[in-house]
Amino acid sequence: MIIAADPQVWRFQIHPEVWILILGILLLTFYTLKVVAPNVVPSGEAAYTKKNLYAFWAALLSLWFASDWPMHDISEEYLYSAHMVQHMIFSLIVPPLLLIALPKWLARLLVSPSGKVGRWVRRLSRPVAAGLCYNFIIIITHLPFTVNYSLENGAFHYFVHLLVFVTSLWMWLPVINPMEELRISLPTQMVYLFLMSVIPTVPAGFLTFAGGALYEAYDHQVRLWGIDITTDQQLAGFVMKLIGGVYLWVWIGTRFFQWSKRNQPELVLVDTPLERSESDR
Repeated sequence: MIIAADPQVWRFQIHPEVWILILGILLLTFYTLKVVAPNVVPSGEAAYTKKNLYAFWAALLSLWFASDWPMHDISEEYLYSAHMVQHMIFSLIVPPLLLIALPKWLARLLVSPSGKVGRWVRRLSRPVAAGLCYNFIIIITHLPFTVNYSLENGAFHYFVHLLVFVTSLWMWLPVINPMEELRISLPTQMVYLFLMSVIPTVPAGFLTFAGGALYEAYDHQVRLWGIDITTDQQLAGFVMKLIGGVYLWVWIGTRFFQWSKRNQPELVLVDTPLERSESDR
């Protein structure tokens, strides 16, 4: 089915909801640092580190890039491969950066480990439930009905993006939880992230080897950069499996080196009799 698409590919479209979201995050962060932190953080201690600061701005800029013009318009109207890049940012880039940006004191303030919320967070931080829910949503959001209907219905579209973000944040909790006691061990993190890279093979293979158009919403005559529908779907599969997989393997590699460094035996220097006799001279 060939559907219509606006031939003015690069027309500028303002997305006020995105700017409201970004502004809201900035105001909430400013309030937290200026009002909440002085009453919680002990005197003499910094409310945040450079690592928290860099991760926060990287997460905010990534969120803005994936949500605003032109990425939003290209991904929702022209190329499913751009749509896949957008979802990769929502699921693999922004959530871990936000968790890294969250100071430990703020995490403990939001989630009292001894309270009811803390008990729920402990349950949510279990890798089996987090991993299964994340991969279930990944598969559901790539079904033709979900993709086509989300592009027709604005409310459902934002709900899908929110669902992807929330389940992705949940998926990263066992790995990058600000509260160390809620993280799984480094070897378990490596196995967990490996499994997270395997499941997306199913929809990625579906996209790569599909012969015709899977998503009617992207089957139109306006082809950005001359990319046909089949190539577009193959590029989406490439982004999902290869780029997403390599990204997760980078995380696996960093966990391996951290684990290796922690378990590396310390070298103890012992003076030999010859060295002692020479030193006595």
